[in-house]
Amino acid sequence: EAQQQKARAATSNVLTKFNQKVIQEMKEAFTMIDVNRDGFIDLNDLKEMFSSLGRTPDDKDLKAMLAEAPGPLNFTMFLSLFSEKLSGTDPEDTIRQAFKMFDNEGKGKLPEEYIKDLLENMGDNFTKDEMRQTFKEAPLEGGKLDYEKFVAIIKGSEQDDAA
Repeated sequence: EAQQQKARAATSNVLTKFNQKVIQEMKEAFTMIDVNRDGFIDLNDLKEMFSSLGRTPDDKDLKAMLAEAPGPLNFTMFLSLFSEKLSGTDPEDTIRQAFKMFDNEGKGKLPEEYIKDLLENMGDNFTKDEMRQTFKEAPLEGGKLDYEKFVAIIKGSEQDDAA
């Protein structure tokens, strides 16, 4: 009973923590995971999602993931779990730190070609179309990406300053 009350309290204010764009993106992610479209993420949904990614984790691991939710994993609970995971982390600072790792001179700018090379050849490679989209908004000056401004654009904080 106490756990259910805690769950209700956690979910009631979670929608106020995110802007509409984030909520929409989270809804799309939730829908992708909710394979059987019943409004809840369960063990079978997780199995389907992982197998579509070419992975087969143990039921034990999947159950542990589901156990992080204090109740059935509907969309509001999903948002609530994400907000708990994100609280205490500043995603903007995390992204900025990632760029800084490649900025040996500490100038806040990196060569555009270097960034494009990284995006095309590391991890989940960017397609040409994703590259175009990414660099459409990018603050470039003299062939260098101003990653301080870029991070602000990605995270939407530069709009807050203008208001």
